[in-house]
Amino acid sequence: MTIEFMNFPFDFNSRRSAVMGTRGMVATSQPLAVAAGLEILAGGGNAADAAVAAAAALNVTEPTSTGIGGDCFALFFDSKTNQISALNGSGRAPAGLTLQRVGEEGFTRELPPLHPFTITVPGACAGWCDLVERHGRLEMSVVLEPAVRLAEQGFPVSPITAYFWDRGVKRQLSQALGGEELTIAGRAPRAGEIFRNPGLARTLRIVAEGGKTAFYHGEIAEAVAAAVQAAGGILTVDDMAYHQSTWEQPFSVDYRGFRVWECPPNGQGLAALLALNILEGFEVENGDPFTVHWLHLEIEALRLAFADARWYVTDPEFSPIPLDALLSKGYANQRRRLINHQRATLDRLWGTPENFSDTVYLTVIDGEGNACSFINSNYMGFGTGIVPSGYGFTLQNRGHNFDLQPDHPNVLAPGKRPYHTIIPSMVTREKDGSLYASYGVMGGYMQPQGHVQVISALVDGGLDPQAALERPRFCIADGQAGGDVLLEEGFPETTLRRLVKLGHPLKVVSGIERSIFGRGQIILRDAESRVLFAGSDPRADGCAMCL
Repeated sequence: MTIEFMNFPFDFNSRRSAVMGTRGMVATSQPLAVAAGLEILAGGGNAADAAVAAAAALNVTEPTSTGIGGDCFALFFDSKTNQISALNGSGRAPAGLTLQRVGEEGFTRELPPLHPFTITVPGACAGWCDLVERHGRLEMSVVLEPAVRLAEQGFPVSPITAYFWDRGVKRQLSQALGGEELTIAGRAPRAGEIFRNPGLARTLRIVAEGGKTAFYHGEIAEAVAAAVQAAGGILTVDDMAYHQSTWEQPFSVDYRGFRVWECPPNGQGLAALLALNILEGFEVENGDPFTVHWLHLEIEALRLAFADARWYVTDPEFSPIPLDALLSKGYANQRRRLINHQRATLDRLWGTPENFSDTVYLTVIDGEGNACSFINSNYMGFGTGIVPSGYGFTLQNRGHNFDLQPDHPNVLAPGKRPYHTIIPSMVTREKDGSLYASYGVMGGYMQPQGHVQVISALVDGGLDPQAALERPRFCIADGQAGGDVLLEEGFPETTLRRLVKLGHPLKVVSGIERSIFGRGQIILRDAESRVLFAGSDPRADGCAMCL
């Protein structure tokens, strides 16, 4: 007998304490993915192994947000050296996808969100394998086993995932080639209903046995190319074979004695660092980062940051980015002077520094203090919704983020990586380089905004990870410098009135639509006691757990 729940309240009014432990911690948006990560830690794996195990399990349990048909980014902290490495696991545009080609189809402003032209080579699989190869300890066959088991045996679908699965069926899967593979007789699984995905289990077993080569060459690559071309796209098996991840130098800024790290572009972590650099020049009144005045400053700093990020963030292989100049304290001073403490400014433009310049997030810290901040995404839920026949995963639509204006740094080009919204983050102590936090906030253009608000809550407000995640958030709509400010239900009425008086166009968001404010995970590490303190966002189905 199946228990059918008619209504799930999405009022997000429960309270949680931070989770504490010493032997290892995993925080994700799905408890079964947390369990997968803990299983790997208990079996001798480290933070890299557990992160990939959790990411693969999330592909099974939350395909509404993530999967092997999408992209990933990761930061890894090595506790022996205090060094952080950045993995870019994002894919590139097909070799045949040119401005001329998309123009022939009538696309001159942007690519339609679900068009097969938006499918870039899925980079997640190579990212998983490369992270484990460089920093992990276990074989991929061991790391992927919990996810394979979940896909084969099935799992009960959680409430928020069921809600977005239903939306995804109506928007993408019902009309996308092969989309029915991720449905039950054409509908979404209900909350508490068991869903099995034998096609995805097959894919994961092939990767477990053959590594990334088995994904980018051979039957899976052929199936991906065939599905894209049958839907009207132009990605080929050669595009798949050409793909590789890149290891890059992470970049950072100092914020009040804490160094905040992000992956460099083509990701939008630049926006978070620009905003923090601006905010560091302002004092927090009475140590309270939740006043109307501080909210105003955060919003204005992020407007300036997005104005720059939406212009400068691109694939640096195609267009150089003046990162050192953009992140200099001098440029922060220059941009900070543009903020009016008494009035919102909506017409922000990108600046020129001197000398020129739908998603799952998870985090793991193991018992030795190694940490992995990891993010994986299809984009826009199920991505395009297109499923390579028999393989159980959807293909992303990251190419939607390319610009089609020829003079824009992020303009579409063959073999190019697009502006990417997904960004993991880490924080180290400036005094000794020790790990302070591994954290992230998923959710499109909300991500750098979430990074800024969470760091301020931790550093300026002194909150623990769970309390920091439970604070109401704001979101500048679509990451546009002049966008409306979406405010989460829970801010006092007096705050709303004062922000309107300052000139901010506001919209209050409640219920399930609060997902726009992202879903974060945080693990802090005390340098002396080595105690881990974790929080998991109440806007998701997940949790944090320790060994």
